[in-house]
Amino acid sequence: MTPPRKSPGKRPTVIDVAQAAGVSPGTVSNALSGKRKVDADTRDRIEAAIQQLGYRPNQAARRMRTGQTNTIAIFSSMPFAVAAGPSKLGFLMEIAASAAVAAMARNTALILVPPIANPEETLDTIAMDGALVVEPAADDPVLSRLIRAGIPTVCIGRPPDAEIPHVDLDYPAIAELLIAHLFEVGATRFPLIVGASSRPSNLAFKAAYGAAARRRGMAEIMIEVPEDQAEAGAAAALSTLISRGEMFDGVLVPTDAMATGVMQALRDHGLTVPDKVRVVTRYDGVRAQTESPPLTAVDLKLEAVATLATRQLVETMAGPAPGAAIPGPEPRLVVRASSRQPRG
Repeated sequence: MTPPRKSPGKRPTVIDVAQAAGVSPGTVSNALSGKRKVDADTRDRIEAAIQQLGYRPNQAARRMRTGQTNTIAIFSSMPFAVAAGPSKLGFLMEIAASAAVAAMARNTALILVPPIANPEETLDTIAMDGALVVEPAADDPVLSRLIRAGIPTVCIGRPPDAEIPHVDLDYPAIAELLIAHLFEVGATRFPLIVGASSRPSNLAFKAAYGAAARRRGMAEIMIEVPEDQAEAGAAAALSTLISRGEMFDGVLVPTDAMATGVMQALRDHGLTVPDKVRVVTRYDGVRAQTESPPLTAVDLKLEAVATLATRQLVETMAGPAPGAAIPGPEPRLVVRASSRQPRG
């Protein structure tokens, strides 16, 4: 390696790094951006030169030259009532943390944008090269705004328009896992308490529940709760069901915030879990794990999902969009005390 040359007080440049590493400035740029492959030996020389010179890329100049920010954002239109509470944005935060690691490995930073009321106004203030959208609903305002703006976008979960690049979480398979489990542990009549929005996950649970009820000859008790009411709405809905004298021995409640409300209503009415009622939910997050008793849920393998989505987004930003759908990892049922078979 050529000994580095650097004038006292002068900030080292790409040219200085290239000279020290014995390569062209373009090769240094390719190594830093990750957009073109640089062989391992050359990359090692470049990294050694960067360390010796104390080189730091001038990101402001790069943005002016390329129009790129080296930043992606992650959004969700889920109401704050679903995302907040004990979970502290649990579902969204778990995805965001893994996506941030995957993005940094590709020289890209990630911004987490919490659920927002006015995406048209807020999105105009965020500089980004691409976006991840978590479980968009039909006519999702965030997704619609991103598509209209021509911002490369990848969804986590199947979007209403299946042609948009996305990682498929296979909502029908997740619903079937939970429904089959309730039947296996002896539940014979159970309501579905589900979000009222047209989010594809809600629609998949409604379809799977209806089909299973018809196959089993089970009466359908499908209760839709506005997502912005979440915990309180689910508690009120189940309390009304109990007060009407409806008999049931299980509850299928996909949204974890609503599952917290279901558990509160059961306690209020003296219905013990799992002896009288078995309860299952979809997301194996903080709410499921810390409820009393802990809830049976599904390991959605969100770390792998977020990594797949981030990789797909980076590829989409670099050139023509890859295939629209990438299969997500196979979900795994996590059986806990809330659904064990009753004693006796």
